[in-house]
Amino acid sequence: MSGASTAAYLARRAAQKERVRILYRRALKDTLNWAVHRHLFYQDASDLREKFEANKHVEDLDTIDKMIDAGEATYNKWQHPDPYIVPWAPGGSKFTRNPVPPSGIEILYDYGREEND
Repeated sequence: MSGASTAAYLARRAAQKERVRILYRRALKDTLNWAVHRHLFYQDASDLREKFEANKHVEDLDTIDKMIDAGEATYNKWQHPDPYIVPWAPGGSKFTRNPVPPSGIEILYDYGREEND
């Protein structure tokens, strides 16, 4: 291989590894949305990991791209319609529950301290 083709090969492999990593993390987080109890989640997470590990030996770049595309399509098809959102995160039920006080109202953080002058 020449230097340019080696660099192109390595760049493509790095991009594929990144896509697989992102797909695995998204699928794992989405598995937590489908599994109500942790013992169910652990089994589903283990099954998901086995699916990814089964194709770890594939070396052909075009085959890997097709497998990643198929995995992303499957993920998009089975993505949870109402994912769990942590209550205090944006979109959660407690997000901005305690809004900033209106202007003109002053908060005293040194309540209880007295001046000894």
